[in-house]
Amino acid sequence: MSQIEIYTTYSCPYCHAAKDLLKRKGVDFSEINVAGDPVMRSTMSQRANGRTSVPQIFIGGRHVGGCDDLYALEEAGELDALLAS
Repeated sequence: MSQIEIYTTYSCPYCHAAKDLLKRKGVDFSEINVAGDPVMRSTMSQRANGRTSVPQIFIGGRHVGGCDDLYALEEAGELDALLAS
């Protein structure tokens, strides 16, 4: 199973939606809260090719994007294979 990291903030509804999908998939993930932490947000942005919005999701070290990108992978039938790799 791939390591999953998700950068979030507490009040972000997209973060909650992304975490909900991952929970429904039954996978463990590491949540990194960047609220009020400019250093961690900068790290996230560097890893996410300049993206500054949350969530930013990494599966197996691969940047998959945000919440919409995660749901697009699910709808395309590609998320399960990515999670399993």
